[in-house]
Amino acid sequence: MAWITTNNIKGDIFGGITAGIVALPLALAFGIQAFSGINDPSAASLGALAGLVGATMLGFFASLFGGTHSQISGPTGPMTVVTASLVSGAWAVSGGSISTVLISMSLAGIFCGLFQILFGVIKIGKYVRYIPYPVLSGFMSGIGVIIILQQLYPLIGAKSNGSMIDLIVNYPSTIGENFSLIALLLGLGTIIIIQFFPLITKKVPSTLVALIIMTIIAVFCKVDETLTIGTIPSGLPMPFFAKENVSLAGLDWAVILKSSIIPGLTLAGLGSIDTLLTSVVADNITKTKHNSNQELIGQGAGNFIASLFCGLPGAGATMRTVVNVKSGGRTQISGMVHALFLLTVLLGLGSLVKYVPLSVLAGILITVGWGIIDFKGFKDLLKIPRADAVVLIVVFLVTVFVDLLTAVGIGMIIACILFMKRAGDLVEGSYSSAEMTNFDKESPWQDESGIPENIKHKIYIQRLNGPIFFGSITRFQEVMHDVPDNVKVVIIRMRLVNFMDQSGLYAMETAIKDLQARSIMVLMTIIQPQPLYMLTSMKLIPETIAENHTFKTFEDCTKFLKDLQL
Repeated sequence: MAWITTNNIKGDIFGGITAGIVALPLALAFGIQAFSGINDPSAASLGALAGLVGATMLGFFASLFGGTHSQISGPTGPMTVVTASLVSGAWAVSGGSISTVLISMSLAGIFCGLFQILFGVIKIGKYVRYIPYPVLSGFMSGIGVIIILQQLYPLIGAKSNGSMIDLIVNYPSTIGENFSLIALLLGLGTIIIIQFFPLITKKVPSTLVALIIMTIIAVFCKVDETLTIGTIPSGLPMPFFAKENVSLAGLDWAVILKSSIIPGLTLAGLGSIDTLLTSVVADNITKTKHNSNQELIGQGAGNFIASLFCGLPGAGATMRTVVNVKSGGRTQISGMVHALFLLTVLLGLGSLVKYVPLSVLAGILITVGWGIIDFKGFKDLLKIPRADAVVLIVVFLVTVFVDLLTAVGIGMIIACILFMKRAGDLVEGSYSSAEMTNFDKESPWQDESGIPENIKHKIYIQRLNGPIFFGSITRFQEVMHDVPDNVKVVIIRMRLVNFMDQSGLYAMETAIKDLQARSIMVLMTIIQPQPLYMLTSMKLIPETIAENHTFKTFEDCTKFLKDLQL
C-alpha cells in the first residue's frame, strides 16, 4: 500500500510496542467490564479474552485499512458501556446462556463493522464536525460517570449488576454484604500508583506499573481466586461459531438478529465519533491530515473481523494514540506492531494474566473514567451561553440514567433548535437602514495598506466572516493550522463575528495557545459584544491574550505593529 514506508521504522516499532504496553491492562479491564453483568464463574476470563482479541484484531486491521497514520485502535469506554448493556441484556433474555451472549455480542459487532464500512463508502465522516461541543462534553462525561459507578463494585470485591440507579441505591447494602478489604486496598493502591508514578518518570506507563506491582502483592497475599481474572485460554482465537461453548442449535435467529442490529448501529455511531475525534487529535500532534472516510472503512473492517472472533468492538483510542505518537509512531505500521505485541501476550502469557485481581482492573478503569469526565466544561457552565449549558446537562443526565444513543439524539435536536433560534435572532438584529459608519468601512482592502512593507511578510491576517460555532470550527482550525512558520504575528479580525458558542470558544483558545507555543504573537481587532463577553468571562482576555493585544480599530493595531519593530 502507498502508506507503507520504512523511513520511520524504528520510531514505528518503538511507538507500537509502547502503545501495546499501555493497551494491555486497558484491554483486560474493558473486556471484564463488558462481561460484568453476567453471573457466571467464567465471566472474568471470557471478558479478558474478548478484550485482548478485540484489541489485537481491531488494532491490526484498522491500521491496515484505515486513514489515520498514527492511530491506535482498541476497546474504549463508550464502546464498552454499550457492549456491557448488550451482554447483560442477552444474558437475562436467554436465561443465562453463555452461548447466546457470545453470539449476540459477535453479531452486534459484525453489524457495527458493516455499518461503519457503509458510513465510509457514502462519505459520512465529514458530518461528525457538526456535533456541538456541549453534546460531546455531556456525553463523554456521562460515559466517565457510568464507568466509575460500575467499577465501585469490583473495587470492593462485589459484582456490579443493574441500572445506574440500582448501582447507586444498592451500594451501601453491598458494602455490608460483600466487602473485601484486600480487594479495596489493591484497587486503591492501583489508583495511587497511576496518579503519582508519572511524577517519578513518564517513560514507563503507570497503568502497567500498577498492574504488575499490585498483582505481585496479590500473589504474595494469596488473594482468593474468585477475586482474580482466572485462566484465559491461550492460542489463536477461533470464530464465534466454532467455539466449544457456543451452540448454534435451537436458537431463534430472528430474535437474535433483531436484537443485534440496533446495538450494532449504536456501536457504529459511537465508534465513528470516538475514532474521528481521536484522528483530529493525532493530526494536531503530527501536523498531518487524516482521511475520515477511509478511517471509517478501516474501523469497520477491524470491528467486523474482531467480532467474528468474539473480540470486543472498539474505536480509535485517544490516550494510546498519543502515547504512540509521543514514542515515535508516525505510520500505520505502529498500529500493526501494537497489535502484534498484544498477539504475543494472547498466545503465550495468558497463564500469567489469571493472577490479576479484578479490583486492580477496577482501579485502572476508575482512573480512565475520571479522565473522560470533562471537568473544564462543567467548570465553565455559568460562563458559557445558557443554551450550551442546558444541552450539556441534559445530555449528561440522559447518558447516565437513560441511554447513550438517546442522549446524543436529544442533545443534537436541542442544539439544532437553539442554533436556529440564535441564527434567526442574529439575522433580524442585522437589519438596519442607517447610513454607513466608520465601523462599516473597515475592510481588508481599505485599512490593511497601512502596514509597513518591510514587515508584511512577518504578519498573517485571519479575517473571520461570521459566527464561530460548532459547524464552522473545522475550517477555522484548518486555517489556523496552516499559518506559515516564518510568521511572527497573527492578527485575528473579529468585526464580522457576532456570535461565538462553547465549541467556537474552545477552538479559539486551542488555536491561540498553539500559535503562542510556536512563539507567534496573536492580536485581535474589533470584538463585538457577545464574543467579547465569552472571551473575557472565560479569561482568554487577559490571561491568554493581553488586553493591550486587542484593538478597537485596525488603525490602532497598525500603530502597535509599527512601534513593535518586528
